[in-house]
Amino acid sequence: MTDDPDLAVPVSPDDLKLLPGEILEPAIQREGAPVGRSPALVRAWFDEALAGALPDYDGTLSGALQSAETYAPRAKAHNTRRAYVAGVRAWCAWCDAHALPCLPGHGEDVAAFLAAERGRGMKVSTLDLRRAAIRYLHFATGCPVPTAEAQVAETLAGIRREAAERGDLPAKKTAVTALVLQQILAPIDDDLPGLRDRALLLVGFAGALRRSELAGIRVEHLEERGRGLHLTLPHSKGERTGKGITVALPYGVTQLCPVRALGRWLDAADIKQGPVFRRLWLTPARYLAADQLPVCVMGTTGIDPRTVARIVQARAAAAGFDAARMGRDCVARICWLAPC
Repeated sequence: MTDDPDLAVPVSPDDLKLLPGEILEPAIQREGAPVGRSPALVRAWFDEALAGALPDYDGTLSGALQSAETYAPRAKAHNTRRAYVAGVRAWCAWCDAHALPCLPGHGEDVAAFLAAERGRGMKVSTLDLRRAAIRYLHFATGCPVPTAEAQVAETLAGIRREAAERGDLPAKKTAVTALVLQQILAPIDDDLPGLRDRALLLVGFAGALRRSELAGIRVEHLEERGRGLHLTLPHSKGERTGKGITVALPYGVTQLCPVRALGRWLDAADIKQGPVFRRLWLTPARYLAADQLPVCVMGTTGIDPRTVARIVQARAAAAGFDAARMGRDCVARICWLAPC
């Protein structure tokens, strides 16, 4: 089965429930919403609605209303917004190809769309996101919500049953225990890349951090305490109010101590401020003399979440583990999982 890589983000069972206040009858239509317009205009409007910049404050009521409309989508995580944009694009393209209205849509058309997407090889989790995206599009524009109709729910239930009968289930990930982590760390050298990767793995394991949280750590987020470090995460998927959370990283008595590993990396790299985990690369051969060896160079910018995933999988593979079974989204105590 093929799938859309842009939609590789978790979906909650709550996505299948009605949002608070979601109704089947039209709500007050949002001013400027492209109701009844072409799929191309609907797609462009939705892209702008989810990615629009905040307007400058001008003290007017219209400006305040526009700001409120821009803030509302930001209650969703970045990966969720990205998945919704991809889902609405797919819905609009399908409706355009079949000369069907996409806003407002009809329950039978949504059911047919989901069945067609399954036929294209989309996973059940992706179909859940497609449905949630269409629901959000209608809810945001004050249109009747077709995804709540029984035909849509029954179609998805049938797809799930068929997938289960065929054994099309999510692949299980390798559990990561302290023993497994020890084996992954064993072959890592004490050079600059090794010190960075060891610190990244240990901090991620001790704090049960997601890859986006690891990539975003800055020196300013770390506070020394008597028994270790306090790490402040300004943005966390588990904390939806925007207040941030604090994670304790205690000193350990074994080689798995995250605090000492982090200190060794920061000292070796001479990092005093800014991103903690940074890009490293070797000097290109064309810049070296014939007798010169490549030099490891460190950048000033932090690594991104995908680089965290590549580091985890590369280090696991070097230790003899199946990298494909190591999940991509978190380096947690229990398992490594797979988002916006």
